Amino acid sequence: MPQNFIPCDREQELLLPPSLREWLPDGHLAWLVLDAVAAMDLTAFYAAYRGDGWGRAAYEPSMMVALLLYAYAKGERSARQIEARCHEDLGYRVIC
Repeated sequence: MPQNFIPCDREQELLLPPSLREWLPDGHLAWLVLDAVAAMDLTAFYAAYRGDGWGRAAYEPSMMVALLLYAYAKGERSARQIEARCHEDLGYRVIC
């Protein structure tokens, strides 16, 4: 007896790029952390970088602060585990 299954094609390209706002609900901790970091004065972090753009590109300081706050709020302290979570966990991916 034949089965009627919906096919699973993992190689199918997305028609439109995904929106990060659709990945997590509105009340998620990641959005709260991002809003809190947006309200912070991070000029001291930005002052440590050269203004002329020379040198290797660095990660955005506001993103790194949000990432650390989110990781610490989730109980993650290991830099290697935080890096792994950035590849696996949606909350970390939205922040990064």
